[in-house]
Amino acid sequence: MTYIIGEIGQNHNGSVDIAKLIVELVARPVHEDLFDLQLKPIDAVKLTKRDLSQELSYSQMSKPYDSPHSFGKTYGEHRAYLELSDEEHFEVYHYAKSKDLEFVETICAIGAMSVLKLLTPNFLKVASRDLTNLPLLSALAETRIPMILSTGMSGKKELDDALEVITRHHSLISILHCVSEYPTRPENLNLNTIPFLIENYPDYTIGFSDHTVGISAPVAAVAMGAKIIEKHITLDRRMKGTDQAGSLGPDGVTRMVRDVRLLEMEFGTKSIFVPDGVTTAKMKLERSIATNRDLKPGDIIVENDLHLLSPGDGIKWKDKHSVIGKTIIKSIQKDEIIYPDFLKG
Repeated sequence: MTYIIGEIGQNHNGSVDIAKLIVELVARPVHEDLFDLQLKPIDAVKLTKRDLSQELSYSQMSKPYDSPHSFGKTYGEHRAYLELSDEEHFEVYHYAKSKDLEFVETICAIGAMSVLKLLTPNFLKVASRDLTNLPLLSALAETRIPMILSTGMSGKKELDDALEVITRHHSLISILHCVSEYPTRPENLNLNTIPFLIENYPDYTIGFSDHTVGISAPVAAVAMGAKIIEKHITLDRRMKGTDQAGSLGPDGVTRMVRDVRLLEMEFGTKSIFVPDGVTTAKMKLERSIATNRDLKPGDIIVENDLHLLSPGDGIKWKDKHSVIGKTIIKSIQKDEIIYPDFLKG
């Protein structure tokens, strides 16, 4: 099964209550009405923890932040407004666990690891920006908590360097193809990176962290072999905040989970065969040998007497030798199926 992560990120807008509402959205069951299927919902939610003293340079943090999405006069004030405390992270973590969700924590600085004193996430996430932050990678790896790496700002060399640092401590690693463009333009997505990662990093789980609009990319990624999908989730894409518009709202969440879970069921096996559900259609629609003229008892069938019509419960054309040259023992109207008991011997 695909492991789906609903990323809250900063879409909580600094509110634990909003974060909990997003948790409820993520945990919501998904039902496919036509076939009356109850589908597995999203597996985990993800929060991001920063240490603002290790975030940006003083000049950048002090820079005026004049934007419709700003929560402060400077970028530093904006970031501080959106930062949940360790205790608030634990509150959301506890709430997610009560909803049978797993929990993923993106930690953006060694100082932000203080949150691990209160909780142990199922995975530690390394954001794309920090794949080259080797001191952070080493510190996170020392916890031996499984790690998920996003590759959105790095090439193979940077990824290999990161893996070399982490594997000094453990190899519980997943790698997500990612493009750090918000939203990602379709021509820049390059989903073929997924089979590349599968081929070149067979020891690790490969997935996809998506920043595109819509749900086609994560569904396609699963079809290409991704075992993890990460997607931003929000209550309302019109809410204030830079990530809201590029996230999935409630309807989008339902559609994405539905399509991914249905796709998992659709993979099947590497073979060609007639599934049980096709038997009725096969019987109704396939063609059988039929008459193209009225036949009466004693007529000997020649090939020109035959053509093919539905239903498919009669003799197939490949077996026409069992019909041609045989004597009719009961009358058959034109355009009716010839069954074996209509023939002599």
